[in-house]
Amino acid sequence: MRLLERDDTGEFFLTNDYLPNSGIPPYAILSHRWGNEEVLFRDFMDGTAKNKAGYAKIRFCGEQAWRDGLKFFWVDTCCIDKSNNTELQEAINSMFRWYRDATKCYAYLGDVSATTNNAEDKSIWESAFRASSWFTRGWTLQELVAPASVEFFSKEGVRLGNRTTLERVIHDVTEIPLKALQGGSLSDFSVHERMAWIEKRETTREEDRAYSLFGIFDVQLPLLYGEGELKAFRRLWEEIIKTSNAKPTMNEADTRCLSDLCITDPRHDKKGIEAAKGGLLEDAYGWVLSNAQYKQWFDGRDSRLLWIKGDPGKGKTMLLCGIIDELMMSAPSSFLSFFFCQATDARVNNASFVLRGLIYLLVSQQPTLISHVRQQYDVGGKRAFEDTNGWIVLRDILTAILRDPGLRTTYLIIDALDECVTDLPRLLDLIAQISSASHRVKWIVSSRNWLQIEEKLAMAAQSDRLSLELNAESVANAVTTYIQHKVSQLSVLKRYDGGTETDVRNYLSSNADGTFLWVALVCQALADLNVRRWHTKIKLREFPPGLDSLYARMMKYIDNSEDADLCKRILATATVVRRPISLRELVTLVEMPDDISDNPEYLEELIKLCGSFLALRERVIYFVHQSAKDFLQGKAAHEASRESFNWVFPLGIEDVNHIIFSRSLSSMSTVLRRDIYDLKAPGFPIGEVQTPSSDPLATVRYSCVFWVDHLRDSISDQDAPQRNTLDAIQTFVERKYLYWLEALSLLRTMPDGVLAIRRLDGLMGRTGSSRLTKLVWDAYRFTLAYGWGIEQAPLQAYTSALVFAPASSLVKKKFSAEEPSWINTKPVVEADWNACLQTLEGHGDSVQSVAFSRDGQQLVSGSDDGTIKVWDATSGQCLQTLEGHGDWVRSVAFSRDGQQLVSGSADHTIKVWDATSGQCLQTLEGHGDWVQSVAFSRDGQQLVSGSDDRTIKVWDATSGQCLQTLEGHGLGCHLRAMLTDAKRAWWLGSVGRLLTGWPTAHDPERYGYSLGEDQTWIICNGRKVLWLPPEYRPGCSAVQGRMVSIGCNSGRVLTIGFSCDV
Repeated sequence: MRLLERDDTGEFFLTNDYLPNSGIPPYAILSHRWGNEEVLFRDFMDGTAKNKAGYAKIRFCGEQAWRDGLKFFWVDTCCIDKSNNTELQEAINSMFRWYRDATKCYAYLGDVSATTNNAEDKSIWESAFRASSWFTRGWTLQELVAPASVEFFSKEGVRLGNRTTLERVIHDVTEIPLKALQGGSLSDFSVHERMAWIEKRETTREEDRAYSLFGIFDVQLPLLYGEGELKAFRRLWEEIIKTSNAKPTMNEADTRCLSDLCITDPRHDKKGIEAAKGGLLEDAYGWVLSNAQYKQWFDGRDSRLLWIKGDPGKGKTMLLCGIIDELMMSAPSSFLSFFFCQATDARVNNASFVLRGLIYLLVSQQPTLISHVRQQYDVGGKRAFEDTNGWIVLRDILTAILRDPGLRTTYLIIDALDECVTDLPRLLDLIAQISSASHRVKWIVSSRNWLQIEEKLAMAAQSDRLSLELNAESVANAVTTYIQHKVSQLSVLKRYDGGTETDVRNYLSSNADGTFLWVALVCQALADLNVRRWHTKIKLREFPPGLDSLYARMMKYIDNSEDADLCKRILATATVVRRPISLRELVTLVEMPDDISDNPEYLEELIKLCGSFLALRERVIYFVHQSAKDFLQGKAAHEASRESFNWVFPLGIEDVNHIIFSRSLSSMSTVLRRDIYDLKAPGFPIGEVQTPSSDPLATVRYSCVFWVDHLRDSISDQDAPQRNTLDAIQTFVERKYLYWLEALSLLRTMPDGVLAIRRLDGLMGRTGSSRLTKLVWDAYRFTLAYGWGIEQAPLQAYTSALVFAPASSLVKKKFSAEEPSWINTKPVVEADWNACLQTLEGHGDSVQSVAFSRDGQQLVSGSDDGTIKVWDATSGQCLQTLEGHGDWVRSVAFSRDGQQLVSGSADHTIKVWDATSGQCLQTLEGHGDWVQSVAFSRDGQQLVSGSDDRTIKVWDATSGQCLQTLEGHGLGCHLRAMLTDAKRAWWLGSVGRLLTGWPTAHDPERYGYSLGEDQTWIICNGRKVLWLPPEYRPGCSAVQGRMVSIGCNSGRVLTIGFSCDV
């Protein structure tokens, strides 16, 4: 290491030689942006250093070091001989250590002006400080985090502060965690967290974005200028993995996150599809590998999206299976992720599920990518992937992963876009967007020839199409290969003679018309044990060419069977249900003789009888193909499709829905009971519940979630349920409602239950039964109030919910016998339901402001915990948590169109947020004290803010420019209204706490009764036994033996007595 030294005369000179590590004296170090006329090593050697403008920085650093008692200092421009490659390599690999070991580090900001007269007034220079280009450069990242302390100076050499005194501002500008700025070990931050710190920084040479991170990750590598940024990051990434001694692994929290992300493992889906279709034949897909469009996609740097399109049954899915296998072999160092959409399976027919599958496989291949998922998961848990804004969360996660600097070439494959039932337009837009943005990511998608898909994908840059119809000869040759394979299998199975085998092969070849599915269905029918080989030639002539004609023939076959009525009911149910059902669920939903319903083998035979339409995989019933379901729904062009619909649904789809509803209600009434999983402990947490091997809920899992949906679909929009239906609902609610809530908790579907009971409440408005209407409304209020507690611990349905429900609650009265006998002194509760529909929990401190979106669908809250939360106003789910303010959030508001949020904080700033993505769009600065209230103008073009600095400011909502400042207010300024047209005012206010959290003396681990650490549970012997609803949580408390007294902030005092330890 070479240093600069100041002598007693004030002159500076370079030390002659590298100083050994053991002999390096204390030194200061300079951090700055290179400018024009920097002083280089050779300038000191030839004596011209003082002639350059950059010498002023040398003098500043030397003089400041001298004032700090340091004789030596280091400046990168002149202490490294950059003409010596060996020296340059060593310097760059040592630089992090040099900054870390420096006694003083001075950050010289050449674009920030401050003098000794105004340096104390932060408001004068803070704006320029935040905008300083020093924060945008790659090399200054390590210069910020490596030293023990960093002192910041203006261009005049005036001290502005240090990394500690300015940490909040630096955090806001750089988004580097405070812990890192406070000197925390960099190893405490994941690889991807540290990688994210460089994302918004730039370097003059592209490779330096990677090289500047060597010290951040404690790696050493040779410099290869000219290799490009991508290769530089790839080398860095490989070295990070190598120095970790193993492929990155996931901890328990990572594993739980990945498990919650997973809806289905696409690798298993691929194996299941191949097995169901008789295996993958290389000769049946090999043609595509030499296809011009495919080769252009694979080899071309700018060819990023290939759309494979074709009619149903043309083999698109198996073609993609083959491509996946080929990519695994030909590009083993690349990442490969894929997903198979199936319209008949609710697990794989949703755009959000597609993203979850793609992300799941990417993270499975590279565990360090989990950090992108954890950023969202750590805030919202599993619900972050599932709630109203789940798509936005997943989109942002996938985008972040694909932008990861360490990501290698990545192939993303999605099969059957036309079978993505939910949010297909969103998915298509995302594919077009991402494929246009990065050449490192290549897509293959497949679908039918849909105009909607064609129009959306046409927006993607560098895309191409591979039409199976335009490659008919290649497809036909592949089908011929497939026929050879299937006929050979049949010949072995049926022991065909040579003539029969030839006849079968010729018939299939003559009528297949390039359709794999048609061949598969005919061969399946010929393989039936009831088809004797001497009947094969006659049987062949019964199979007409074309899928729809074949489906029509199969329907006649089913209609002529002895089990036609039962098959009809099975097909009708399979068509109507909202997800594939298991055989055990089928028995619940379809009426059938006991000797069949009790015999799994008979059930499997029935599904085989419907085999041209249905398939069985792991005892779950699926349609063989979406075209089969379309045919039964009457959507196919063939006349027989409408005839089949009329046969399967002779009384209409509504009748089938009513049967499913009715049988669901009946089965749940029989099966559901208290503590069905034998948990015993009233506070047994849902996270520890294991499904029994002989699951008592197996037959009613589907029914528990969807019974209300089928009730609603069984009646028209104007009609009301029949009297016998209303009676059945009333009996169920009166006798089984709490057992149903318990089951929903065990099935992890409580949010679905909240929505279901609300829909039921809506349906009751059409009836004339005031008694049932009141009961259902009470059940709805009961679920809103106590559903969260039941969701956390299923048996709280019989403890906390019944104990704290209002005295007049109908559910409480109906289930009074279920109240816990071990609580002998119960709290005095409210007489009736109050105006509070539900309490939303999640903030860690007082809530200072709330506001509804204009459509009433969402609610936003701002809290003293520094966060903003957006809630679903119906279910009470937290949709997202917005973080970024450095102090209490005092006010929040929606824009009129609901697209944006604004927040004001005690950190003196206003932030504007995208209400959908949660992204902070801009931060408005200018107030000198707490911002107490904010509002949008009616047209959304302006913002207004009121502050304790006694001013009101009006801002341009788009640019963030302050348009005017109104002064003259008294102490403080709580803005209550904003005039938009000199007439109309909007009222804004704030509310008190949603949560209470005063400390009490307690020890949840001690024996006997006590309050839990978070004040939400009463605990006995260290185990949770009674959940406290928010309005019953203590401001103070006392425990005497088995008596617990709670003083609530509302002024209410409760006493709860327990007869025994639980």
